[in-house]
Amino acid sequence: MSTDEAATLIAAVDEGFEAQVALTADLVRFPSVRGDERLAQEFMAAQMVKRGLEVDHYRIELDKIRALPGFSPVSVSYDNAFNVVGTRRAPDRRGRSLILNGHIDVVPAGPLDMWTSPPFEPRRTDGWLFGRGAGDMKSGLVACLAALDAIERAGFRPTADITVQSVVEEECTGNGALACLERGYRADAVLIPEPQHERLLSAQVGVIWFEVMIRGVPVHVANAGQGVNAIESAYKVIAALHELEEKWNARKTHYPSHASLPHPINLNVGRIAGGDWASSVPAWCAIEVRVAIYPDQRVEDAKREIEDTIREASRRDAFLQNNPPIVTYNGFEAEGYVLRDAEEAVAVLSKAHEAVFGAALDQAPSTATTDARFFGLYGDMPALVYGPRTEFIHGFDERVDLASLRNVTKAITFFIADWCGISRQ
Repeated sequence: MSTDEAATLIAAVDEGFEAQVALTADLVRFPSVRGDERLAQEFMAAQMVKRGLEVDHYRIELDKIRALPGFSPVSVSYDNAFNVVGTRRAPDRRGRSLILNGHIDVVPAGPLDMWTSPPFEPRRTDGWLFGRGAGDMKSGLVACLAALDAIERAGFRPTADITVQSVVEEECTGNGALACLERGYRADAVLIPEPQHERLLSAQVGVIWFEVMIRGVPVHVANAGQGVNAIESAYKVIAALHELEEKWNARKTHYPSHASLPHPINLNVGRIAGGDWASSVPAWCAIEVRVAIYPDQRVEDAKREIEDTIREASRRDAFLQNNPPIVTYNGFEAEGYVLRDAEEAVAVLSKAHEAVFGAALDQAPSTATTDARFFGLYGDMPALVYGPRTEFIHGFDERVDLASLRNVTKAITFFIADWCGISRQ
């Protein structure tokens, strides 16, 4: 890519940036939480059609992916689980092909009165775009389209096939990305513009979701001492699980990808429910837990330790030792991922980043997971995770830094131009 071509592409991104922000805001308006992604996906399909992409808008079929490596168990309906994939085929294929991947699903907003403004009414203030999904990761998903728009606006076309994937289920299973693999989508590299604070993800943890059902003995509260309070028993299980969390963190030196982090393994009790009546000792309590695992730590080994930990905690309780909690898995069963064998793609992205930011591209491990694992572990494709600066993702007043988004879009555009190649239209 020449200096003149680079300047033309930069100008093209700048020229289209207000439209890019407006499109991101339009996408944020869709409350695309799990099970309600369909309208947002129809919107994405229309945007791809508008750009002349060949669109594959399809429902995920569980029976086709259930036996594949990386599948996570689910119990919810997939009737409205649709992926949208748009492909721009190069008439003169001389470059390297690319998948641009992003997820349309967002996490629940939580109590609306704790947001400064409604979560699905995007707000632009002081250089930030606010709203659920603005950071994670609708701004990145739209940036994929905006980069292609900029290349076309500048009078170029890519000389390799480019596929844009808008997938569901990233926040709970990753089965949407897995369905793209099952459908046969492959490329020479994958770029996922997740919010990475302008850095390249060098490694990510795996994640396991599980539920623990604890039982008790219900009695009238007047005779509380004769019953067994399942909610209070859950405290003992939670304490034991946090002991396991610290045990795993103490092992970090065995896993070089995350050894530099102070606390790479995080366990979170994300939901709790129990009991039926304030004046009855609760007979049941269910806790839903997310815990990280290291790359190269086997999911089955981790599950065995989880179950052993709960079993040992139960043995220390007179009631639980004869009525052990029941563990079920529903959601993430994700392996960790380390970016390996990707030197060529990393070099191209590093060059693009440096050209825009004027500084070297930093690499850093993450204590979260992304869909990169599917492409890297099961698709034999280098998967680069690189995106803009954000704040408060999964929290209140989620937001994306628009100056960062503009520059990351420029870097993505440069990456496409160098990786895929461009020619004059």
